[in-house]
Amino acid sequence: MIRILTFLTALVAGGLGAAPARALELTLPANARLTAERNSVLDSYAMPIEAYGARILPARTIEGKVRRAAWRIASPGLTTLQVLAPLRAQIIAAGYTVALDCDQISCGGFDFRFATEVLPAPNMYVNIRAFRFLSAFTGTTDAPEQVVTLMVSTSDTVAHVQVVQAGSISSEDGVQASGAVPVATQPGEAVVLPTVPVTALIARGSMVLNDLEFATGTSDLGEGPFAVLGDLAALLKERPDIRLALVGHTDSVGGLSGNIALSKRRAQSVRQRLIDTHGVDPSRLDAEGMGYLSPAASHLTPEGREANRRVEVIVLPAQ
Repeated sequence: MIRILTFLTALVAGGLGAAPARALELTLPANARLTAERNSVLDSYAMPIEAYGARILPARTIEGKVRRAAWRIASPGLTTLQVLAPLRAQIIAAGYTVALDCDQISCGGFDFRFATEVLPAPNMYVNIRAFRFLSAFTGTTDAPEQVVTLMVSTSDTVAHVQVVQAGSISSEDGVQASGAVPVATQPGEAVVLPTVPVTALIARGSMVLNDLEFATGTSDLGEGPFAVLGDLAALLKERPDIRLALVGHTDSVGGLSGNIALSKRRAQSVRQRLIDTHGVDPSRLDAEGMGYLSPAASHLTPEGREANRRVEVIVLPAQ
């Protein structure tokens, strides 16, 4: 395990001044890595305080310093509650009042996700079907002094955590979040790869390859390495009775024919990487493109278009 964040907090009581609280630490598995960080000396942040409803997301806006950071945990099988629960316990112990604590259903699903500030993908990815959100504050509901929010999302292979802190915070005075994020194994057991759960992928029949990176507007797959491609190769080795179809998708910017061609080239880039780098038999891989015809989210918002730029894998019988 590695220590990834340490912040100090000061609690103000009865207007008598600040009394330093004990340091808290946010601890994630050793394979966690920082994917994005954006700090502002003077900014504003809208902290959600209720679930999405009546076409609005109720929020409290706080001004001051704002810290935003996203982390990626390359561990399979984590649930959103496994990741969030230890962090929530530490935030409460630090004296924060929880304003909102919800999952993808009780938060308001798609509408909540795209009304909430989230660092851009692929640095912070939110799975619409598996996320949790928590917001907490010091001070009063109407005039919070310090706030912290957590967005936690999981897929088959990875977990993503976003931490936003805002208000009267500094290097000596701010919010702290601490706790060990558990792995999906019993104590003392090792996490075993491949990280694509065979039963989950086979049962569902498809999944989004969340962690691929393409240069904007091109079909060039990034250098990687992309662990999920190794996992797919291992899956094919284990299951000679299946083959995989890779399907590219784009946003709605540009014409249909151009987007279909671009999405197919991206799927072909992934297919070629599996062949060249991981030794997969070409006969077991198909590559097609849907352009913007099969969106995962709305094309009407920047966040929705971002979510729609993806490559999916579909399980097919070998015959």
